[in-house]
Amino acid sequence: MKASREVVHVTKGDTVRIMRGDDKGKEGKVLQVYPKTGRIKVEGINIVKKHRKARTAEETSGIIEMAAPFHASNAMLLDSKTGKPTRTKKRIDTDGTKERVGVKSGEVIPRAR
Repeated sequence: MKASREVVHVTKGDTVRIMRGDDKGKEGKVLQVYPKTGRIKVEGINIVKKHRKARTAEETSGIIEMAAPFHASNAMLLDSKTGKPTRTKKRIDTDGTKERVGVKSGEVIPRAR
């Protein structure tokens, strides 16, 4: 049986602000989205240390720092016009395409590619 997927309100490349946790108030770019678990990985946020063993003779073993995933509900999408965090809603454009719209400003938030 396949795992059900959660709807995640951000996509890869979006800029978000962290609203909860140790990194509250920081901003960063979404690196990866995990739709099965509803988690996201953001650049420079939720940094953890990982002990890594060398896989080849040329590599060195050691402790590396990496961004760990956290739940998407702890981050809010930043409005492209005002730079403030906003909720989004969907609107169907005149040519039939879906677009994201910031609730407060009413401006279209383009999808990061």
